[in-house]
Amino acid sequence: MSGRFDRLAVAGLLGATAVAGLLFAPVFGWKPLLVPVLVVAVAGYGCVELTAKFPKLAPYRPLLVALLGILGLIETVLTSTTLTFLPTAASLRGVARGFTEGWQLTLQSTWPAKPVPEQLLFVPLTVLLAVVLGVELVLRLKKPLVALVPSLAVAGLAQAYQALTGVVAVAAALGYALPAGLLLWTNRRTSAVRKAPGGPRFSWRMTGSAVWPALSTVVALVVGAVALAGLDPVGRDPLTLKDTQAAPPPRNRLGNPLDEIAQRLTRPDEEVFRYRSDLPVDQWRLVVLNGFDGANWLSDSRFRRLGAGLDGAPEGAVGSAELRVRGLAGPWLPSHADLTGVDGLTPLIDQDAGTLLMDSPSAGPARDYRLSWSSPEVDLGAGEVDARAPGGLGELGAVPPEVEQVAKDAVRGLRPTFQSALQLERFLSRNYQVAVGKEDLPTGHGWPQLRHFLLESKRGTSEQFAAAYVVLARMSGIPARLVVGFRGSAETDGGMNVVHNRDVLAWPEVAVDGAGWVALDPTATAGKAGQGQTGPGKAVAKARAQLPAEQELRPPQLPPGTPPDPPEDQNADAGAGWWWVALAAAIVLLGLGWLAGVPMAKAVRARRRRRRTGEEGVLGAWDEIRDRLRAHGVPFRIGMTPRDLAESAGSLAGEGIREPVARLAKVLDVTLWSGVPVGDGAVRRAWQEVGEVRKGLATRPFAARVLAALEPRTLVPVKGKKTRE
Repeated sequence: MSGRFDRLAVAGLLGATAVAGLLFAPVFGWKPLLVPVLVVAVAGYGCVELTAKFPKLAPYRPLLVALLGILGLIETVLTSTTLTFLPTAASLRGVARGFTEGWQLTLQSTWPAKPVPEQLLFVPLTVLLAVVLGVELVLRLKKPLVALVPSLAVAGLAQAYQALTGVVAVAAALGYALPAGLLLWTNRRTSAVRKAPGGPRFSWRMTGSAVWPALSTVVALVVGAVALAGLDPVGRDPLTLKDTQAAPPPRNRLGNPLDEIAQRLTRPDEEVFRYRSDLPVDQWRLVVLNGFDGANWLSDSRFRRLGAGLDGAPEGAVGSAELRVRGLAGPWLPSHADLTGVDGLTPLIDQDAGTLLMDSPSAGPARDYRLSWSSPEVDLGAGEVDARAPGGLGELGAVPPEVEQVAKDAVRGLRPTFQSALQLERFLSRNYQVAVGKEDLPTGHGWPQLRHFLLESKRGTSEQFAAAYVVLARMSGIPARLVVGFRGSAETDGGMNVVHNRDVLAWPEVAVDGAGWVALDPTATAGKAGQGQTGPGKAVAKARAQLPAEQELRPPQLPPGTPPDPPEDQNADAGAGWWWVALAAAIVLLGLGWLAGVPMAKAVRARRRRRRTGEEGVLGAWDEIRDRLRAHGVPFRIGMTPRDLAESAGSLAGEGIREPVARLAKVLDVTLWSGVPVGDGAVRRAWQEVGEVRKGLATRPFAARVLAALEPRTLVPVKGKKTRE
């Protein structure tokens, strides 16, 4: 390549690689990525120009690109670790951590992730590696298509993190295709043509061989982007690498705040935390528990490192609060259900539950941080429950038989709806008593304690009320989970609301279709703290007020002779899911047909060949050996003689295959060229060699023999040869 075309090729390669790195924009945003990625591209181009001017440095070009790129990243991303703009040991440790851990820390974070060096650096470092490999491939091997492979790997990795969709995906594909097309075009240019006597000039004529690679690249990338963005057969988000990673919980043992409720109530006046909020707060949550084995309540939270922020409700009521926590020894932090951000701490978060966990022990007795949230205006709609909510209908352990009747009486035979959930709340609040005082407070939340609470004492703290509600709701088909936290407080001190141990609370949440998880309060203390209710709490209060009296609640009655409706899942899925069943059945039938049909077809064909006589019988033996060897992966080309095939097949089982094929070659030569009539003896000898080949192939591994038996391509006649079957 000429120097001018070398520069164009390198520029196209670096442009495509830079675009591939910027495809990580959904993870970090494009602004934090732009400068580091451009620094890497400029470093790569500068080293190419340097080695072009000083050819003796060409063997060291990969090292120069790597060193200059890392130095540029230290100066732009790790500036705080430098000393008068010189790298330090901390700079090198930061680069090493970014390369080895950054990819995983990013997957463990919510997105958009914080553009901190230990997470961000892995993207430009990956781009740098692709630049080093791509430059050498395009300048040394002169293989532009091969040189694009590292950049395509970066683009594929970006899509595995977060796939682009819609118009953005098409724009990204075009952005990659343009510099990639330039690289391919430079390789397909026509030779330089001398023009006027004044000197050589280059003619950049676009030939077909120059246009088609670039055009096909653009078309392929655009079509692929549109297909990946538009095809979603199951109506779900595509699986990403993020789904396989979760942040590890703190090393210290996680306590269960549910076990601490009774103990806190014995010291009611101790302060736990205080807050200043611009919106009323109904509850502060600590932990969500949705697993129950009959004795213990467990959390299946998947925590992530909190990134730059979370998406809140588009039209929700935006609120914020400053918190100072003093009386919580464990790692759980007071949180809000609809979080959008946390300042002052770097906690772990479970987005589905809205719970926070300290990633490391606190440095002092108090923790100060700021929460922001966006509470949606909930529309309970038809009040249908969401049976598909994760963890809503979990295990119950060994249910005492007499409790089943309590569940039936509580909901009065109503089908699972939000109305029946409110009826269950009313049943517990009217028929059971909240334990008060400091002495003789019930403890425990397993089946022995819940049975005693439901059937005998009928007295308990919010611990028993909430646990009993969740198990009775699940027994009635209502998806529910248990939450532990604190009530919002109306007591103030120094301009901040003060929360004490007496405000500790456990409450159930019910999954409502279209509204998410909705908090209820079977202890009937909602709103007693003096705080105005907002968002979901206001909608629930309205639904409570509209709930008919118990004597007016009746199970839905059908007119005489009306057949009952099919199950809800069947109605919902029958119209949209029948074709999945048909498709699955077609796939199964196709697989069974392949497994049984291909070996049977080969057996029938071999029998037909074996029944031939004379010359056709010998040729049938040759066809049988050829097809059996092809099925085992022996290459066969038109014009190959039996001796050529014998040499190719010898690598499979040595002389056990080579010698029978070589002997068949002699029989075939006599048959085709001697002019002597072919008798049954020649046919018999030919098929004896087929048997020897079968014995030789029988020594191959079992898996190889199974794949050969199921290989369908050998059923297609070899082109260029007259079929004698």
